Amino acid sequence: MTTTSPRPSRPWGTLGAGAAAVAACAVCCAGPILAVLGGIGVTSALGALWMPALAVLAVAAGLGILVVRHRRRTAPCRTARAPADLGMPTMGPPQEMDDSRSAR
Repeated sequence: MTTTSPRPSRPWGTLGAGAAAVAACAVCCAGPILAVLGGIGVTSALGALWMPALAVLAVAAGLGILVVRHRRRTAPCRTARAPADLGMPTMGPPQEMDDSRSAR
């Protein structure tokens, strides 16, 4: 008698799922990566054709950083000082029980 085993197990299912995940990640991240690389390419091309363009771009980037830092410093990010109710339980019997005992 010959016994036939069910279909042999292959690791292709796992590899296929991994390949699908890599492909999905590549499609998702392609736009921002190409935008950054394109910006670097355009800046390099401008710098190669016209050297003062690099200085102008560097000054513009520095001013942008200073403006963002100034806006962050002037933004109100503090809360008003007030006691915080933490909702902690009190030790001992509740206050209502103490009052009822003293009334008797």
